[in-house]
Amino acid sequence: MVFEDECGQSLRPPKARTWSRRGRTPVVKVSGKGSGRISVAGMVCAKSGLRTRLIYRMMAHHGRRGEKKGFKEADLARLLDAAHQQLGGPIVLVWDNSTQHVDAAMRALIAERAWLTSFQLPSYAPELNPEEGVWARLKGSLANLAACTTDQLAALAKTRLKRMQYRPDLLDGFIAETGLLLKPP
Repeated sequence: MVFEDECGQSLRPPKARTWSRRGRTPVVKVSGKGSGRISVAGMVCAKSGLRTRLIYRMMAHHGRRGEKKGFKEADLARLLDAAHQQLGGPIVLVWDNSTQHVDAAMRALIAERAWLTSFQLPSYAPELNPEEGVWARLKGSLANLAACTTDQLAALAKTRLKRMQYRPDLLDGFIAETGLLLKPP
């Protein structure tokens, strides 16, 4: 079973609490220049008897004219092909109702892959996707960090995601948080 989702992060860090001396409000300075951001597509892969895995791909947008701004159907299909190769078996894919997941181009790409079965999560049900826990953890770890360039932001995010890859117990916790039962009845 594979849960897939995408997220993005701009150079402006998410807000978080921080500690400082009484009367001295901490200030994190962020340069407002540039329109850089990163997009990440990730999958939490679970199979009974094996450790839970995190597979992801990252795309950096530097704000240049003509540059891709997000994952398209072909990018998601390549990610699914890579997951199929790494996992070595058929995939049951569960993802949300995003436009690029339900359009005709994606349906055609899914139909070409006999090893892939796709299911949509109900609308407005992010609490059922364990990948949302990954994004919450990632954005929480990036809070109050002021990256100056898109490449620095991408390196920080990649480091945080790599740490999560080596913690299958954390990924199992994201699945448990959804309340979904992955064991057959």
